[in-house]
Amino acid sequence: RVSFMNNQKPQKPTLSGQRFKTRKRDEKERFDPTQFQDCIIQGLTETGTDLEAVAKFLDASGAKLDYRRYAETLFDILVAGGMLAPGGTLADDMTRTNVCVFAAQEDLETMQAFAQVFNKLIRRYKYLEKGFEDEVKKLLLFLKGFSESERNKLAMLTGILLANGTLNASILNSLYNENLVKEGVSAAFAVKLFKSWINEKDINAVAVSLRKVNMDNRLMELFPANKQSVEHFSKYFTEAGLKELSEYVRNQQSIGARKELQKELQEQMSRGDPFKDIILYVKEEMKKNNISEQTVVAIIWSSVMSTVEWNKKEELVAEQAIKHLKQYSPLLAAFTTQGQSELTLLLKIQEYCYDNIHFMKAFQKIVVLFYKAEVLSEEPILKWYKDAHLAKGKSVFLEQMKKFVEWLKNAEEGNQQLSSKVE
Repeated sequence: RVSFMNNQKPQKPTLSGQRFKTRKRDEKERFDPTQFQDCIIQGLTETGTDLEAVAKFLDASGAKLDYRRYAETLFDILVAGGMLAPGGTLADDMTRTNVCVFAAQEDLETMQAFAQVFNKLIRRYKYLEKGFEDEVKKLLLFLKGFSESERNKLAMLTGILLANGTLNASILNSLYNENLVKEGVSAAFAVKLFKSWINEKDINAVAVSLRKVNMDNRLMELFPANKQSVEHFSKYFTEAGLKELSEYVRNQQSIGARKELQKELQEQMSRGDPFKDIILYVKEEMKKNNISEQTVVAIIWSSVMSTVEWNKKEELVAEQAIKHLKQYSPLLAAFTTQGQSELTLLLKIQEYCYDNIHFMKAFQKIVVLFYKAEVLSEEPILKWYKDAHLAKGKSVFLEQMKKFVEWLKNAEEGNQQLSSKVE
């Protein structure tokens, strides 16, 4: 028994006494934002406006001060010079500093230097990323509380930070606040923001960032509902020197309208609506959304070809295609009133027959059908044959068309019936 007792490990000492559950509350009392603000402002005052020195001070202070807890206070000071009260005003009884974005010069170079300060700080303390994003969202909601010059600086800075990836484009959601939109603050801010963003990158990079957060089709919401038109947006931003943004939005709108048109067309076809109704609808959409006839004929072709379950056997698919396309010839004929539209259709037929292997031998039959149905005329067919065809399946399709093209060239009249040889 003695031996057993000796082999046991000595017991570890335990803490005894009452546990206090007020530790977190005590910490909050010990570290309050005012004390944190005083430390930051004192340090910034000592560094002065040398932003390199500011970045070094912030880097070193992160080891001593609780950036995690007081991220909002830290960013308020760096942007506005002190803690912001609700609405965006500086609290009167608080100390403040002039080493901040709002007190700096209103030019791109200065804002680029400030952007570097934020970049270095967030790279060094990664946990500040979320806090900074929340701060910018808040600042955007406070825009009415800032002067025009302060807004301009914030807009330039935000554009630069969006360009270099420090901020995510989702922060722009704050600009859709009803009051900011109604008073024109959002649109004016967006002008400065997009100018600096595009200056840092280009419109394509901006488009990619907007698309990632589903913001690419929402830019017109910067204006009140009664002004949310492509024309108004385009005029406003073009006059502000942002023609590329106007064109981008116009293009986005056009893409959306084209998708909508195709979807509606397919529904009308599957319901079997009369062609005269479909033609009327398409013409109205063309006018409303400024869609060209070439674009429309490509959409109709695609819609017509997608309404059928095609036979997998090559010898049967051509017959099926001719029967189907003969039915839809009047619809296609209504939108091939220009030579360029006919050429567009020819290229779409070539592309389709190449991409769908069972249709390779059907190309010539489709073209002849459309010639007979007055969807296609001689000149575009000859132009396609001579130099306007695609590279896709070129040799196969040119060989198929050889006899028909020769017949077209030799035919004395355009309305002459096809010879039995071509048939």
